[in-house]
Amino acid sequence: MAFTGFSPQDFAVFSIQGLDERMEAIREQIQPKFRDLGTLMCDDLAALAGNEMFLHIAKHARRTVNPPKDTWLAICHDKRGYKKHPHFQIGLFDDHVFLWLAYIYEVPNKQEIAAGFLENIHKLKELIPDDFVLSLDHTQKASMSMEGFNEEQLQETLTRFRDVKKAEFLVGRHIPMNDPILNHPEEFIGIARHTFQTLTPLYQLSLQKD
Repeated sequence: MAFTGFSPQDFAVFSIQGLDERMEAIREQIQPKFRDLGTLMCDDLAALAGNEMFLHIAKHARRTVNPPKDTWLAICHDKRGYKKHPHFQIGLFDDHVFLWLAYIYEVPNKQEIAAGFLENIHKLKELIPDDFVLSLDHTQKASMSMEGFNEEQLQETLTRFRDVKKAEFLVGRHIPMNDPILNHPEEFIGIARHTFQTLTPLYQLSLQKD
């Protein structure tokens, strides 16, 4: 089955009340799309990264009461898990799709990764396009646009990522739920490929510290 894009019904999943009911909809409606899309993106990222990459789909297994307010696929070089490594994500909140290169708080050596980024701050500023966004918390929808984001602000963001235990660093794109590109699978895949290709030098730089 080929990836068919994301529909308004996919975003409506997050209005379903109840953990079991929402999880059932995620498993039946969104995760099959993640499998199709993730398999394709794994091959692309393996070519970009120069090593085998593995697909992980969020299970939300730790949840016992509150239903998830977002869901995602992750792609990483480790078959056993992704949270402790730099990884790529594609996922949904109720109002947008996110495409991330993600460094979440479980990464054990995030201080070293952040230090490497700070040492190459000029390169990072040149690498990340103005239409990309940054986040310091993967559980929140809020993000910071790179447009008008100067080098000093990027340095402050990375310093917080380095020094605050729960701080994270995610960089990529947000695509609003009403963007027509989500209804055109090939166009969306093209945007995802371009996003991850743009971020691959950053990913490779961080692997030197991973």
